[in-house]
This record gives sequence, C-alpha cells and structure tokens, in this order.
Amino acid sequence: MKHLPKHLRPRWRYVAVGIETWSDAGIGRRAFQRALWYSAGNLLGDAGSADADLTLLSFAHADGTGEAVVRVRHGHVDDARAAIACVSEVDGEPVGIRVRGISGTVRACEERYMGRATPSSTQRDVAFEGAERSATVRGDACDVRAESGRVGATTFDTE
Repeated sequence: MKHLPKHLRPRWRYVAVGIETWSDAGIGRRAFQRALWYSAGNLLGDAGSADADLTLLSFAHADGTGEAVVRVRHGHVDDARAAIACVSEVDGEPVGIRVRGISGTVRACEERYMGRATPSSTQRDVAFEGAERSATVRGDACDVRAESGRVGATTFDTE
C-alpha cells in the first residue's frame, strides 16, 4: 500500500501538560489516557472527540507531580485544550492539570515545555493552624495532613 502524499497527511500539534496530585497518589498512563478520552467525549461528543484524536504520547508521574505530551490534530487545538482542562480526577484521585505549551514537533515540545521530573519531595513537620503537623514538601508547595484530611499549602502558609 502506498503512503499518502505529504500534503494529504494529517498534521499534528503536541500539547505539553503539567500534572499535579497529592504526593501519595498513584496515576498510571492508561488511567490518564482514559480520563482524557472520557473528558473529550463528554465535552466534544463522539464525532468531535474522534476529530480531535487526543492521544497520549509520553507520560511520567511520581511524587505528586508529572508531565505528559498529548498529540492532537492541527485544527482542533482549542477543543483539545478545553477537554484537557475538564479532567479533574483520574481513578478517583483529584488532579490539577495545566497546559504548559503547544508545539509542532514532539522534540520542540519536550525541549521547550517539558523539564525533568520536579525535585524530590521531603517529609518534615511544619507549623500549620497553630500546631505541628506532618507534611510533604516539594519546592514551595506543601501537602499538610490535618484532622479533616489533606490541605495544599505554600511555605508562606506554614510559617
């Protein structure tokens, strides 16, 4: 079977996505892809979802932070951004997603918008709400364990 001429081949854009979860959440590649498809199907419908063709190319998640590269058809970038923004949980775990940027090639996407996994997290006790509490610290972000559950805080909040 012959290949399509270059002017008839589909054109793609690559969306760099930053992922943030609680530090002990485990999110897998398949679960994240399923959440993307589910979100696109609900927002764009079956036909719109098929046209956008959201495909997860690379995925990494550890210590509550992660990143992914999502491939989307050229004319459907805005639809894809909206569908990605609608993902609020993956396998029952709450998730925060941010589009870092869009590129025309995978290589440029990785070089411009994808860094290595964020620095490792450390466990320490912090002062929060007038008491010493256990927290996982990642840069300026803290996941503090309180009586009511976990609370996201910054280092400013814990002093």
